[in-house]
Amino acid sequence: MSKLRLSPDKWLTAGFEALVASGPTALAAEPLARTLGTTKGSFYWHFKDLPAFQDALLAAWQAKALEQVMEAVSQTGEAETRLRSFGKTVLDDPVEPKLRAWAQSDARTAAMLAEVDTERLHLLARLLTALGLGNPDFARALQATLIGLPLLDEHSDTSPFDILVDTILALN
Repeated sequence: MSKLRLSPDKWLTAGFEALVASGPTALAAEPLARTLGTTKGSFYWHFKDLPAFQDALLAAWQAKALEQVMEAVSQTGEAETRLRSFGKTVLDDPVEPKLRAWAQSDARTAAMLAEVDTERLHLLARLLTALGLGNPDFARALQATLIGLPLLDEHSDTSPFDILVDTILALN
């Protein structure tokens, strides 16, 4: 193995790939180092220990997820288009279902997801209100769909989400 020193971002990318492929048990220095063709020393150069790496991984995903919410808030255009686009963005993320599974046994992951879910719910409610639909249960139903679809079928498309959006909009 080479003694290549990698950036923290390279380690995080490898961590996300390992999480998607094998779940949270794959988030360990040695197998990640093997995948990257380097030594564990490079891992420990950037991260104090495994919990610090996991914290960085969770923080990176959370920042990306919250950035997506902020982008959806700041976009202009039809609320329906923004709603569907946001749903597609969430459903296209292969990491989130693995994080949700991990959250069943990890309080840090559960807390981070709860924060993201709160912001997403506010966004969904805001977009629905812009469409003339103020019932908060509609936003909760959409959020449940965004959470549940990837857990049911990791290769799901946006069709069920779009059908639910169509159904909710038909109620208006």
